[in-house]
Amino acid sequence: MNIVVCVKQVPDSTQVKVDPKTGTLIRAGVPSILNPYDHFAVEQALKIKKQTGATVNIISMGPPQAVAVIRLALALGADRGILLSDRAFAGSDTWATSYALSQAIKKLGKVDLVICGQMAIDGDTAQTGPGIAFHLGLPQVTFCTATEIRGNKLWAKKLMEGGSLEVEVSLPALVTTTMPHDHKATYPSFLQAFHAQDKKTEIWSAADVNAETKKLGLDGSPTRVSRIFPPPARSAGEMLSGTPAELAARVVDILKKENLLK
Repeated sequence: MNIVVCVKQVPDSTQVKVDPKTGTLIRAGVPSILNPYDHFAVEQALKIKKQTGATVNIISMGPPQAVAVIRLALALGADRGILLSDRAFAGSDTWATSYALSQAIKKLGKVDLVICGQMAIDGDTAQTGPGIAFHLGLPQVTFCTATEIRGNKLWAKKLMEGGSLEVEVSLPALVTTTMPHDHKATYPSFLQAFHAQDKKTEIWSAADVNAETKKLGLDGSPTRVSRIFPPPARSAGEMLSGTPAELAARVVDILKKENLLK
Protein backbone atom coordinates (compact mmCIF):
# COMPACT_ATOMS: atom_id res chain seq x y z
CA MET A 1 0.00 0.00 0.00
CA ASN A 2 1.25 3.47 -0.91
CA ILE A 3 0.07 6.40 1.24
CA VAL A 4 0.65 10.11 0.66
CA VAL A 5 0.24 12.65 3.44
CA CYS A 6 0.12 16.33 2.47
CA VAL A 7 1.46 18.64 5.18
CA LYS A 8 2.06 22.35 5.64
CA GLN A 9 4.38 24.49 7.72
CA VAL A 10 2.40 27.24 9.46
CA PRO A 11 3.16 30.04 11.92
CA ASP A 12 2.59 29.18 15.56
CA SER A 13 -1.01 30.39 15.88
CA THR A 14 -0.50 31.77 19.38
CA GLN A 15 2.18 34.15 18.16
CA VAL A 16 0.84 35.41 14.82
CA LYS A 17 0.53 39.18 14.39
CA VAL A 18 -1.07 41.20 11.60
CA ASP A 19 0.52 44.22 9.93
CA PRO A 20 -2.07 47.00 10.52
CA LYS A 21 -1.10 48.80 7.28
CA THR A 22 -1.01 45.91 4.81
CA GLY A 23 -3.36 43.50 6.62
CA THR A 24 -0.93 40.63 6.00
CA LEU A 25 0.51 38.15 8.49
CA ILE A 26 3.87 39.10 10.00
CA ARG A 27 5.90 35.92 9.63
CA ALA A 28 9.38 37.32 10.30
CA GLY A 29 10.69 36.08 13.62
CA VAL A 30 7.60 33.95 14.21
CA PRO A 31 8.31 30.27 14.96
CA SER A 32 6.80 27.78 12.53
CA ILE A 33 5.23 24.43 13.31
CA LEU A 34 3.72 21.45 11.55
CA ASN A 35 0.07 22.28 11.01
CA PRO A 36 -1.72 20.41 13.87
CA TYR A 37 -4.35 18.86 11.60
CA ASP A 38 -1.57 17.58 9.33
CA HIS A 39 0.32 16.23 12.34
CA PHE A 40 -2.73 14.11 13.13
CA ALA A 41 -2.90 13.05 9.46
CA VAL A 42 0.69 11.80 9.71
CA GLU A 43 -0.20 9.85 12.86
CA GLN A 44 -3.14 8.22 11.09
CA ALA A 45 -0.93 7.23 8.16
CA LEU A 46 1.67 5.71 10.49
CA LYS A 47 -1.06 3.76 12.29
CA ILE A 48 -2.12 2.30 8.93
CA LYS A 49 1.54 1.61 8.11
CA LYS A 50 1.83 -0.43 11.30
CA GLN A 51 -1.35 -2.29 10.37
CA THR A 52 -0.54 -3.01 6.72
CA GLY A 53 3.17 -2.38 6.15
CA ALA A 54 2.34 0.56 3.88
CA THR A 55 4.86 3.07 2.56
CA VAL A 56 4.20 6.60 3.83
CA ASN A 57 5.22 9.51 1.59
CA ILE A 58 5.17 13.08 2.93
CA ILE A 59 4.61 15.96 0.50
CA SER A 60 4.67 19.66 1.33
CA MET A 61 4.74 22.83 -0.74
CA GLY A 62 6.56 25.91 0.46
CA PRO A 63 9.89 27.71 0.83
CA PRO A 64 13.11 25.77 1.60
CA GLN A 65 12.63 26.12 5.38
CA ALA A 66 9.42 24.08 5.12
CA VAL A 67 11.66 21.02 4.98
CA ALA A 68 11.60 21.13 8.80
CA VAL A 69 8.04 19.77 9.02
CA ILE A 70 8.91 16.99 6.58
CA ARG A 71 11.87 16.02 8.77
CA LEU A 72 9.54 15.82 11.76
CA ALA A 73 7.25 13.44 9.87
CA LEU A 74 10.22 11.34 8.78
CA ALA A 75 11.43 11.16 12.37
CA LEU A 76 7.99 9.93 13.43
CA GLY A 77 8.30 7.04 10.96
CA ALA A 78 7.39 8.22 7.47
CA ASP A 79 9.47 6.71 4.65
CA ARG A 80 9.93 9.45 2.05
CA GLY A 81 9.83 13.24 2.07
CA ILE A 82 9.20 15.56 -0.89
CA LEU A 83 9.14 19.36 -0.85
CA LEU A 84 7.64 21.29 -3.74
CA SER A 85 9.67 24.50 -3.78
CA ASP A 86 9.75 26.82 -6.77
CA ARG A 87 9.10 30.53 -7.34
CA ALA A 88 6.35 29.44 -9.71
CA PHE A 89 4.34 28.26 -6.68
CA ALA A 90 4.48 31.64 -4.90
CA GLY A 91 1.10 33.25 -4.27
CA SER A 92 -0.89 30.08 -4.98
CA ASP A 93 -4.37 29.96 -3.47
CA THR A 94 -5.95 26.69 -2.35
CA TRP A 95 -6.99 25.80 -5.90
CA ALA A 96 -3.50 26.28 -7.37
CA THR A 97 -1.95 24.56 -4.35
CA SER A 98 -4.21 21.52 -4.70
CA TYR A 99 -3.31 21.34 -8.41
CA ALA A 100 0.43 21.41 -7.68
CA LEU A 101 0.13 18.76 -4.95
CA SER A 102 -2.00 16.55 -7.19
CA GLN A 103 0.68 16.73 -9.89
CA ALA A 104 3.30 15.60 -7.38
CA ILE A 105 1.08 12.72 -6.28
CA LYS A 106 0.65 11.66 -9.92
CA LYS A 107 4.43 11.57 -10.30
CA LEU A 108 4.68 9.05 -7.48
CA GLY A 109 2.69 6.55 -9.54
CA LYS A 110 0.14 4.23 -7.95
CA VAL A 111 -1.16 5.75 -4.71
CA ASP A 112 -3.80 3.96 -2.64
CA LEU A 113 -4.61 6.62 -0.06
CA VAL A 114 -4.10 10.37 0.29
CA ILE A 115 -4.47 11.88 3.74
CA CYS A 116 -4.69 15.62 4.41
CA GLY A 117 -5.36 17.60 7.53
CA GLN A 118 -8.84 19.11 7.67
CA MET A 119 -7.42 22.62 7.19
CA ALA A 120 -4.38 24.81 7.87
CA ILE A 121 -4.60 26.98 10.99
CA ASP A 122 -3.27 30.00 9.07
CA GLY A 123 -6.11 29.86 6.55
CA ASP A 124 -9.00 27.78 7.92
CA THR A 125 -10.43 27.17 4.43
CA ALA A 126 -10.55 23.33 4.42
CA GLN A 127 -10.34 23.47 0.62
CA THR A 128 -6.96 21.99 -0.32
CA GLY A 129 -7.78 18.35 0.46
CA PRO A 130 -11.06 18.34 -1.49
CA GLY A 131 -9.26 20.19 -4.31
CA ILE A 132 -6.67 17.41 -4.54
CA ALA A 133 -9.46 14.81 -4.63
CA PHE A 134 -11.06 16.69 -7.53
CA HIS A 135 -7.82 16.93 -9.54
CA LEU A 136 -7.10 13.23 -8.99
CA GLY A 137 -10.70 12.08 -9.48
CA LEU A 138 -10.76 10.36 -6.08
CA PRO A 139 -13.69 9.74 -3.73
CA GLN A 140 -13.23 11.67 -0.50
CA VAL A 141 -14.30 11.52 3.13
CA THR A 142 -13.75 14.69 5.15
CA PHE A 143 -13.53 15.57 8.87
CA CYS A 144 -12.35 12.10 9.94
CA THR A 145 -11.32 11.47 13.55
CA ALA A 146 -10.27 7.84 12.98
CA THR A 147 -9.29 5.69 10.00
CA GLU A 148 -8.59 1.99 9.45
CA ILE A 149 -7.97 -0.32 6.51
CA ARG A 150 -10.50 -3.12 6.23
CA GLY A 151 -9.73 -5.41 3.32
CA ASN A 152 -9.62 -3.29 0.17
CA LYS A 153 -11.61 -0.48 1.76
CA LEU A 154 -10.96 2.36 4.15
CA TRP A 155 -13.15 2.68 7.22
CA ALA A 156 -13.45 6.17 8.69
CA LYS A 157 -15.29 7.89 11.51
CA LYS A 158 -16.54 11.19 10.15
CA LEU A 159 -17.69 14.10 12.27
CA MET A 160 -21.11 15.49 11.49
CA GLU A 161 -23.28 18.13 13.10
CA GLY A 162 -24.63 16.62 16.30
CA GLY A 163 -22.59 13.43 16.14
CA SER A 164 -20.51 11.20 13.86
CA LEU A 165 -20.92 8.78 10.99
CA GLU A 166 -18.99 5.58 10.23
CA VAL A 167 -18.35 5.12 6.52
CA GLU A 168 -16.43 2.80 4.21
CA VAL A 169 -14.92 3.89 0.92
CA SER A 170 -13.18 1.87 -1.77
CA LEU A 171 -9.52 2.60 -2.44
CA PRO A 172 -7.91 4.63 -3.85
CA ALA A 173 -9.43 7.51 -1.91
CA LEU A 174 -8.66 10.74 -0.08
CA VAL A 175 -9.54 11.62 3.50
CA THR A 176 -9.11 14.76 5.55
CA THR A 177 -8.57 14.41 9.28
CA THR A 178 -9.57 16.36 12.35
CA MET A 179 -8.41 15.59 15.89
CA PRO A 180 -10.67 14.26 18.64
CA HIS A 181 -11.02 16.82 21.42
CA ASP A 182 -8.79 14.84 23.78
CA HIS A 183 -6.02 14.15 21.25
CA LYS A 184 -2.38 14.71 22.24
CA ALA A 185 0.16 14.86 19.43
CA THR A 186 3.09 12.44 19.42
CA TYR A 187 6.67 13.58 18.88
CA PRO A 188 9.79 11.59 17.98
CA SER A 189 12.30 10.45 20.55
CA PHE A 190 15.93 11.54 20.36
CA LEU A 191 16.90 8.24 18.75
CA GLN A 192 14.10 8.50 16.18
CA ALA A 193 15.22 12.02 15.26
CA PHE A 194 18.85 10.90 15.09
CA HIS A 195 18.19 7.96 12.76
CA ALA A 196 15.88 10.08 10.58
CA GLN A 197 18.91 12.13 9.51
CA ASP A 198 19.63 9.42 6.95
CA LYS A 199 16.29 10.08 5.25
CA LYS A 200 16.82 12.83 2.69
CA THR A 201 14.05 15.12 1.52
CA GLU A 202 13.71 15.49 -2.24
CA ILE A 203 13.13 18.98 -3.67
CA TRP A 204 10.83 19.09 -6.70
CA SER A 205 10.17 22.07 -8.95
CA ALA A 206 7.12 22.85 -11.06
CA ALA A 207 8.89 21.31 -14.04
CA ASP A 208 9.66 18.15 -12.06
CA VAL A 209 5.94 17.50 -11.54
CA ASN A 210 5.00 18.53 -15.07
CA ALA A 211 2.80 21.37 -13.80
CA GLU A 212 1.47 24.03 -16.14
CA THR A 213 2.81 27.37 -14.91
CA LYS A 214 -0.40 29.15 -15.90
CA LYS A 215 -2.19 27.05 -13.26
CA LEU A 216 0.25 28.04 -10.50
CA GLY A 217 0.97 31.08 -8.40
CA LEU A 218 -1.09 34.25 -8.67
CA ASP A 219 -1.88 33.62 -12.34
CA GLY A 220 -3.42 30.25 -11.55
CA SER A 221 -5.31 31.45 -8.47
CA PRO A 222 -8.95 32.45 -9.02
CA THR A 223 -9.22 33.86 -5.50
CA ARG A 224 -7.46 36.77 -3.82
CA VAL A 225 -7.17 37.68 -0.14
CA SER A 226 -7.63 41.45 -0.10
CA ARG A 227 -7.00 41.94 3.61
CA ILE A 228 -6.45 40.10 6.87
CA PHE A 229 -7.21 41.83 10.15
CA PRO A 230 -7.62 40.87 13.80
CA PRO A 231 -11.07 41.24 15.39
CA PRO A 232 -11.51 44.43 17.45
CA ALA A 233 -10.54 44.13 21.09
CA ARG A 234 -13.43 43.55 23.46
CA SER A 235 -13.92 45.45 26.68
CA ALA A 236 -13.31 43.55 29.89
CA GLY A 237 -16.23 41.41 31.01
CA GLU A 238 -18.01 41.85 34.31
CA MET A 239 -18.05 39.00 36.81
CA LEU A 240 -21.24 38.68 38.85
CA SER A 241 -21.62 37.02 42.22
CA GLY A 242 -24.46 36.51 44.66
CA THR A 243 -27.42 34.28 45.24
CA PRO A 244 -29.38 32.93 42.25
CA ALA A 245 -32.12 35.49 42.90
CA GLU A 246 -29.62 38.35 43.08
CA LEU A 247 -27.88 37.22 39.91
CA ALA A 248 -31.17 36.93 38.02
CA ALA A 249 -32.18 40.42 39.10
CA ARG A 250 -28.80 41.80 38.04
CA VAL A 251 -29.02 40.16 34.61
CA VAL A 252 -32.52 41.60 34.10
CA ASP A 253 -31.22 45.08 35.00
CA ILE A 254 -28.39 44.75 32.47
CA LEU A 255 -30.72 43.59 29.69
CA LYS A 256 -33.07 46.51 30.40
CA LYS A 257 -30.16 48.95 30.34
CA GLU A 258 -29.10 47.62 26.92
CA ASN A 259 -32.71 47.89 25.69
CA LEU A 260 -32.81 44.14 25.16
CA LEU A 261 -35.63 43.67 27.62
CA LYS A 262 -38.57 45.90 28.51
